[in-house]
Amino acid sequence: MDAKRRLVVPVEFRAAVAGPFDGVFCFPSIEADCIEGGGKALFDRYENLIGELEVGDPLRYALEFSIRGGMAQLSFDTAGRVTLPENLCEMFGLADRVAVVGLGDRFQIWSPQAFQAQRAAQLQVARDGLAAMRAQQRQARIGGGA
Repeated sequence: MDAKRRLVVPVEFRAAVAGPFDGVFCFPSIEADCIEGGGKALFDRYENLIGELEVGDPLRYALEFSIRGGMAQLSFDTAGRVTLPENLCEMFGLADRVAVVGLGDRFQIWSPQAFQAQRAAQLQVARDGLAAMRAQQRQARIGGGA
């Protein structure tokens, strides 16, 4: 990220989110301490999720407050960059170096230190989950063949 809080969005992601709005939506992630971003399809998924909940539902309010309340629409400049809002950068301690993690149709922007901690934690979750899944599959094969 440069001194003006600009970040280059990879051309592949820009192509994937191309549409009527030439840019991305960014907001504080509801899963982790980072910025989450994506195209109109991601925004629409969250809007549909919120719309399924009744007005007055605490979960609806939490999602509205977290997503809509912190969202910024960021347009691409001619170099394919977006300028991150200062308030989001301050919220997550983002400065000149950031870690960007692609997650399919969305991405996350982390401070390097927070990313390293999250990476280690998620690697352990993945390892434990995969081991449990394999154990269940083995048990199903053993139990199913008897």
